[in-house]
Amino acid sequence: MFTKSKETSSASSYTPPADTSRAAASRTSGARSSAASIICNDMEIKGSINSEGALHIDGVVEGDVTAGDITIGATGKVIGEVKADAVKVKGEVLGSIRARRVELETGARVEGDILHASLSIQPNAIFEGQVKHSDDPLKTSGPKPAKPSSSDMSSKATSTSDPKTSSSSASTAHSTALS
Repeated sequence: MFTKSKETSSASSYTPPADTSRAAASRTSGARSSAASIICNDMEIKGSINSEGALHIDGVVEGDVTAGDITIGATGKVIGEVKADAVKVKGEVLGSIRARRVELETGARVEGDILHASLSIQPNAIFEGQVKHSDDPLKTSGPKPAKPSSSDMSSKATSTSDPKTSSSSASTAHSTALS
């Protein structure tokens, strides 16, 4: 079956494929690669990540992550917002998740709010936060933190001031409320 001859040795040399126009066209047209970008378990990234393709995280990311598809592996951890078309969590997320399809697999731990169109939680996945359904969670703005009201600010200012001043201002406020 395998014999050495001059014909086979010349045939075994590498020749590039004849039709390379398809590969060149995909590079120039900006087509997405089918392979996921991988953040290995020995990597720690501080800062936000943006990708249009798939992303697999086995390391630690301290920052917001946006991609087409995101998989957080069993050793992966994201501290920040996770935003994608599809998010699969096997590891840990400390922050909000916004995705059309969210899957929390066994062993996952999520501490934060989830805004989704479709949600799946497997047994022994830990989730602490609020869940809200949205037809298009990627266009909806995320949950906003509560702002202190002006009455909270004035009561804090009163409580830190001189006791004589605070009692007189409290009695003034009380008497104006009665009249």
